[in-house]
Amino acid sequence: MSQFPACKHKKHKATGPHKSGLRWLASEPYRLFFFSGAVWSIIGVALWPLYYAQQFGFYPSFVHARIMIEAFGAAFVVGFLGTAGPRMATAPKLTPMELLWLFALHQACGICHLTLHMAWGDMFFIALLGSLLLCLVIRVVKFRKEAPPPQLLLALTGLVCGITGTSLLLSSATLLDPQRLRLANLLLYQGLLLPPVLGIGAFVFPRMLGGDFGDPKTAAQSRAKLLRALAAAVLLVGSFFLEACGQIIAGYALRALVAAGYLLMEVRWKTSQSGSLTTGLMWALILGWLGLALSGFFYAQHVSVEHLLYIGGFGMLMLIVGSRVLFGHSGDLDGFFVKSKWVRFLIFLGVLAAITRATPAWVPSTTVSHHIYAALTWALLAVLWLLWHRRRFVKRDEED
Repeated sequence: MSQFPACKHKKHKATGPHKSGLRWLASEPYRLFFFSGAVWSIIGVALWPLYYAQQFGFYPSFVHARIMIEAFGAAFVVGFLGTAGPRMATAPKLTPMELLWLFALHQACGICHLTLHMAWGDMFFIALLGSLLLCLVIRVVKFRKEAPPPQLLLALTGLVCGITGTSLLLSSATLLDPQRLRLANLLLYQGLLLPPVLGIGAFVFPRMLGGDFGDPKTAAQSRAKLLRALAAAVLLVGSFFLEACGQIIAGYALRALVAAGYLLMEVRWKTSQSGSLTTGLMWALILGWLGLALSGFFYAQHVSVEHLLYIGGFGMLMLIVGSRVLFGHSGDLDGFFVKSKWVRFLIFLGVLAAITRATPAWVPSTTVSHHIYAALTWALLAVLWLLWHRRRFVKRDEED
C-alpha cells in the first residue's frame, strides 16, 4: 500500500473511484499538477536561451520568475495539498468540478505570464490559491473526522503569503514604495514555498528516511507541534518584514535559523532506509539552506545566490517529494529507496544547475553563459524526471 498519507485511517476509507476518469484524477490531483508543473518549469527556463538567441525582444526576468513560482512551484503545492489535505483531515476528496476549476486557473496563470499579461496571470494565481485554501478550510471545518496534522498550519501559511504578496504586486502603490515592493516579492517568491517546505517536510521527510509520519501520540504532543508550527510561521513572516525594513542580514539569518531549527526539532534525522533519492534530499536541504544563509551577506548579488534556494532547495525538493508521492501512489514504495546510477545522475543535474546559476554572483563575466547552461541543465533534468515517472503518473496502487 502507498500509506501516503492517510491509508492509516482505514476505518474511514470508502470505496475508491475507478482507475480512470475525472473522479479518480480529482481524488489524486497531483497526477495532473506535478506533470504540468514540471512542463511549465521547462518553459520557464527555456526563456533564457531563447532570449540570448534573439528569438524575442523582451528581457525575460519577470516572466521567468513568475512562471517558475506561480506555474511550477504552485503546481506542486496545489497538487500535494489537493491530494494530501483532505486525507489528512479524513474529509472528502476533491470533486471533478473542483479539479477542473483549479487546473483551469493554473493553466490560465501560466499562459497569461508567458504572453506578458502579467496582471491577469497574477489574478488567476490569486484565484487558484484562494480556491484551494477555501476547499481545504471547508473540509477541515465542516467535514473532518480527525484533526489534521499541526504542520498543515505552515502549508496554509504559504498559501496566505502567496495571495498577500501577489495582491500587493497588483497595486500601483507597491511599485512606488521600495519597502512594500521588497515585502511583496519576499511573500510571493519565498513565502509561498518556504513555509510549506517546512510543514510538509516535517510530515513527509521522516517517511522518506524510512520511518513513519511522526504523528503525535498524545494531545500534549499535538499541542507542542502546533505551537512550534505557529512559532515558525510567525518568525518566517516576521523575517520578511525585517528584511523589507532594511535589516537584510538579520532577515535572512532569521529565516535560515528558523528553517534549520524547525526541521531539526521536528524530524528524526536517522535513516532506517536509504537510497539515491534520500541522498538527493540531503543535497537539496543543504543547498537550500546555503541559499538562505549566504544571500544576506552577498546581497548585491542576492538574485544569483538565491538560486541555490530556488533550484537546489525548492526545485529539487519538489521533484524528490513528488517522486515519493508517485512511488507511493503507484504501489511501488520500495522504489523510492532504490540505489541507482540513473537517479544519482538526476541529482547531479539538479546540483549542477543550482551551482551554475549561482556562480555569476562571484564571477560576473559568466552571467550569460551560466544563464544558458543552468537553464539547459534544469530543462534536461525536468524532461528526464517526467520520462522516469511517465508510467507512475497513470498507475494506481491496487490496494489503495
